[in-house]
Amino acid sequence: MSELLLDLVLPLAGIAIPVGAFVWEFVFVGRKRLGWRVQMDTPVTGEAESGHVGALRQLRQTVEGTERNLQDLSVVLVRIENNGATTIDAADYVTAQHNRAGLHLQFPGRKVIGMAVTELSNQGLAVCFEPDSGFGHRQLDHGDGVIDLPKVPLNRNDHYKILAALERTTGTDPYPEPVMQGVVTGGGIAKTKGRTGVSLLMVALTGFLVLVIATMTVLDIAEPEPAPLGCATGELTVVGSTAFEPVIRAAARLYEQTCPGARFAFGFEGSERGMARLEDEAGGGGRLLAIGDAPKGADYPALVQRPLAVSLFSVVVHPGTGVRDLTAGQIRDLFQGRVSNWREVGGADQPVRIVNRYPGSGSRWTFETRLLDSTQPPEPGLTCRELRRDAAPGRCQTLYTDDMLAEVAATAGAIGYSESADAADAPGVVGVLIDGRPATRVEVAEHGYPFWGVEYAFGHGDFAPGSLGAGFLRFLLGEAGQDVIRSYGNLPCAELADPALCRPRS
Repeated sequence: MSELLLDLVLPLAGIAIPVGAFVWEFVFVGRKRLGWRVQMDTPVTGEAESGHVGALRQLRQTVEGTERNLQDLSVVLVRIENNGATTIDAADYVTAQHNRAGLHLQFPGRKVIGMAVTELSNQGLAVCFEPDSGFGHRQLDHGDGVIDLPKVPLNRNDHYKILAALERTTGTDPYPEPVMQGVVTGGGIAKTKGRTGVSLLMVALTGFLVLVIATMTVLDIAEPEPAPLGCATGELTVVGSTAFEPVIRAAARLYEQTCPGARFAFGFEGSERGMARLEDEAGGGGRLLAIGDAPKGADYPALVQRPLAVSLFSVVVHPGTGVRDLTAGQIRDLFQGRVSNWREVGGADQPVRIVNRYPGSGSRWTFETRLLDSTQPPEPGLTCRELRRDAAPGRCQTLYTDDMLAEVAATAGAIGYSESADAADAPGVVGVLIDGRPATRVEVAEHGYPFWGVEYAFGHGDFAPGSLGAGFLRFLLGEAGQDVIRSYGNLPCAELADPALCRPRS
């Protein structure tokens, strides 16, 4: 009986509930608006106190097997959605430093005894609820329960739902309304209203989901689902661009979860080194894939390149420089040595220290191609540590993206560049506007923001049918892979209104 219950409940819990299309007219163009509403707040204490051994009664058991007295149980279903006109990115959630959660759902007078994500508008959002995402629950000192929600990027009309099982902690009056706490830049958070009441279908599904929570809590059982058709097994090593490394690692994790038997290794040392390794090892017998943020060029004729995404880059500075907005001309003057003190561009009285990536880096190629109109002055051969000891202007080079961000943060008067998602997460650096424009997908699509590049996947010829390389490429170019790409602030090439943006630029 229990196996039959699991076979019925778990598939149902993974099916998204169809949501009627909203007709949007007269919206505020460019406004970010996160909406939330309570779709169900139902007391269920009577079931927990009955003599039947049901799912809610099982929640009363402690780990020692004794029974605890749960008082006034209730079930709450909350829908969180993007009901504005533009995308809400992870960077739009304003939180305290090092706080991974973006929103906090508080239940006055009740504590949380169980919760689950019950509906995702697209399955790619599942990566936002991994163990290190900040998703969890806690209880405040005065007894209120809180569910911490991660910084979920939501395209227009995207949504997800949270189901919570609660127990009263104080009082006997009707439950106070839940409260959503958080800040979204460029817009706000608004409580919305549903068009209808709770349907019988929603009540039935909620009952199933409560059974899932109780069963997983008591039995700690999760039957693995069979691998979907088209999954490939084997081993694949991914090398190349450090700028796109977080995206590829996240996509590989999702692929491994979806397709058991697939194993990934990584060797991100820069775009040029990745392509060189792929060429030297002739593809490693079909087990080597390279990622680069520059096209292959004439030196690698055997490589086959496939455009993946438009990747956003940012110019970053040390906070002490005092600048937050630079023109493209000022950036050229800084990197070509025509400006040696930040006060010349409206900043602090500090010498300018240039932190570059080494030649062969795809990020450096993208920076020089997009923002500079001539080559940079010769590198003096100083390390960044030596540059910090010198009071004069100067320049140094780093091998990896993380190294560049760390050196800019550690060096007074420093300026550098990196992929925008990495820059947003790096402590001690500030991403500057370029000609007053931020690094966003909207700005790139409208041809306003100049600093972006194309990320490519490279194979040594075509991967064999059925191989993990071929399967992972299909995954990156398909819906699930594009969801991961979007979650890091990039634009999948397949979604561009102007496909020419993803064509190689020499």
